[in-house]
Amino acid sequence: MKPSAVLFDCDGVLVDSEPATFALIQEDFATYGLKLSIAELEQMFIGGTIEGVARQGRALGAHLPTDWVESYYQRLYARLRSGTELMPGIRDLLNRLDAKGIPYAVGSNGRMAKMEATLGQHPDIRARLAGRLFSGQDLGCPKPAPDLYLIAARSLGADPSRCVVIEDSPTGARAARAAGMRCLGFAPHGPNPRLAAEGAEIFTAMREVPSLLGI
Repeated sequence: MKPSAVLFDCDGVLVDSEPATFALIQEDFATYGLKLSIAELEQMFIGGTIEGVARQGRALGAHLPTDWVESYYQRLYARLRSGTELMPGIRDLLNRLDAKGIPYAVGSNGRMAKMEATLGQHPDIRARLAGRLFSGQDLGCPKPAPDLYLIAARSLGADPSRCVVIEDSPTGARAARAAGMRCLGFAPHGPNPRLAAEGAEIFTAMREVPSLLGI
């Protein structure tokens, strides 16, 4: 059955922002006494919030200053604005959804300012998403709560049970499941047992999505 709407995560799904995000966390944690690999950081924090990163980092021994969250955000935005590419195949996928008359929106745990820093570099894509960007941080309902995706579905007048979510994190997949939505799990580097364990249907490239959606 053709979906009534497709709801996208942003970081790691629409835009290739995760490398810069985790590199800066790694640098800062090392500066404040906690050395972790990128793989370890991704395992712990992908799909979460920077506020959550700060709490857990301190619990693990990082002596982060009290203003670290805001400092991190400002430095991250500057790094992202220096160049953040769309994920391969996203523009073609959005074109296909437009051609089929399927609306879409974005539900991200990142702040709206972060989405503006990344998606704003791609004016044609940003224009298509006008009024369709929703931030769990700004709305006070970050994933894994279902509220963010329910709000996005409501904005499109779509039945949640007929929405499809595209996610790359277990946290996001859990939110989709809690919202009663089918979830496609983007795993570009191969098998992702943690994502699959949350009920996501794993795929590795955006070109696979139209067939998964039946369009």
